[in-house]
Amino acid sequence: VMLMGLVAKNAILIVEFAQTEVKRGVEVSVAALHAAQLRFRPILMTSLAFILGMVPLVLASGPGSASRQDIGTGVFFGMIVAILVGIVLVPFFFVMIYKAKGKLKRRQPAEAAFLLIAAGIGLSSCQIGKPYTRPDLDLPSQISPLAQDSTSIGDFSWWELYNDTTLQHLIAQTLTYNKDLDIAASRMEELAAMKRIDLANLFPQATARLNGNRETTNYGGHNLDPDPEFSLTAHIAWEIDLWGNLRWARDHSTAEFLASVENCRALRMSLVAQMAESYFELMALDNELAIVRRTLEARREGIRLAEIRFKGGLTSEIVYQQAQVELARTATMVPDLERRIALKESEIALLTGSYPHSIRRNILPEEIHLPDSLPLGLPSSLLERRPDIRQAEQELKAAHAEVGIAYTDMFPRLSLTATLGVESDDLKTLLKSPYTYPIGNLVSPLFSIGKNRAKLKAQKAAYEGSVARYEKTVLNAFKEVHDALINFNKIKDIHESRRQLAEASRTAVELAQLQYINGVIGYLDLLDAQRSYFDAQVSLSNAVCDKQLMLINLYKALGGGWR
Repeated sequence: VMLMGLVAKNAILIVEFAQTEVKRGVEVSVAALHAAQLRFRPILMTSLAFILGMVPLVLASGPGSASRQDIGTGVFFGMIVAILVGIVLVPFFFVMIYKAKGKLKRRQPAEAAFLLIAAGIGLSSCQIGKPYTRPDLDLPSQISPLAQDSTSIGDFSWWELYNDTTLQHLIAQTLTYNKDLDIAASRMEELAAMKRIDLANLFPQATARLNGNRETTNYGGHNLDPDPEFSLTAHIAWEIDLWGNLRWARDHSTAEFLASVENCRALRMSLVAQMAESYFELMALDNELAIVRRTLEARREGIRLAEIRFKGGLTSEIVYQQAQVELARTATMVPDLERRIALKESEIALLTGSYPHSIRRNILPEEIHLPDSLPLGLPSSLLERRPDIRQAEQELKAAHAEVGIAYTDMFPRLSLTATLGVESDDLKTLLKSPYTYPIGNLVSPLFSIGKNRAKLKAQKAAYEGSVARYEKTVLNAFKEVHDALINFNKIKDIHESRRQLAEASRTAVELAQLQYINGVIGYLDLLDAQRSYFDAQVSLSNAVCDKQLMLINLYKALGGGWR
């Protein structure tokens, strides 16, 4: 009676104070926690005095000690339960009933009864801890001063941007057979299963066991005692999620799963861009090899002319030897380019998930026309379009959920278990021998030398680190868009200047050849003109490739290519 009166008194005081706070406009869960904090000290001091006063009875000895120990033990542990009930469960039930009361007022009687039963079964209306909010990023008003359109090329599918059918086939092979993508997909499936486990932890767990054993003892060798036993049991266990610990764990696993989904999308985006880059680089190497081979033919023709002029006494032997040197120097570039082409083909084969083989490709076009400007979209749309930013935010949500888990670990956890079944030493009477074994456990962190509080601080620090990583990911995304936009805007000027250089160098070579044949200039002057023309051709070929690569980089920076 004394314990029930103490619990009732504390409950009334906590409820009255919480109701006063709610009427003043304080949120109901905050009011309940505040009421429990105010009553914690008086309840603890009163209960501690009672508990210490019972220690002599618990440790009693001598005549009549058994009855005194029973009384002392009952009061000793009863006061501990009274503390937990008064401080922990009363605020929880106040919040649960207060919220259920508001819902009942808006429901029909049948719906109200259903909600009341669901509230009594679930006991999960309180998930303490701050809800997740996206950090304030203070985004710029626009990605570029020249970009005002809300649409973006990042919204296009990759097959709309890369209209080369051979490249489309290679990208499709990559997205189907790439091993890194298979690894990411397997990780995603693993985390999906882990998410299902954390969701299942919110519900009761039931197991069944059928057991039969025959134990025989024979103490001393003359006391044979067979002891058979048969049992059929069902075990039911349920941890009541009082404070939201299990739901924070569910939120954590859900965020990790969604982060793996975004990682898979980011990988697809990177693979599309990487395949396109490798394909255009391979065509550029083919074009450079073709330039070298044409130059090699010109060098051979130069040797033939130098040999005729040398044998005719028009030039010295040094000119003839210099022509052979240039031929040998140009010939050394062929095997190096062939090596680089073979390595690039091997790289593309790996991306497509196959062994090294020859790759089909087209010829690098001499001219690529790019639009004067491309739609970039709004800064906010960049956050939603780029998978790596979405992945970073899901990882941030996972870190936030870990803070919630660490916070709720400091509160008691209630678990209910029950064993139902039949057990008998005779199989015939098995179904006539039922038994039950219900258990309720209230586990509370009493004294851990600050371990739980230190764990909470560690998770908060980890969350701050995740916030910084998320903000860095966003900053890096805007930097990539900015840099890709600069390269895209300048590559057209670079290509045009190199085209003009190649045309001027070609004209200079043609004039130099006529002058050399007519004896106006020496061989070294012709050689300088030929070298300049060769370098200009290679430079122009690289500029054509760079125009494609700049478009790829801008498309990737804007979050395109993964769909």
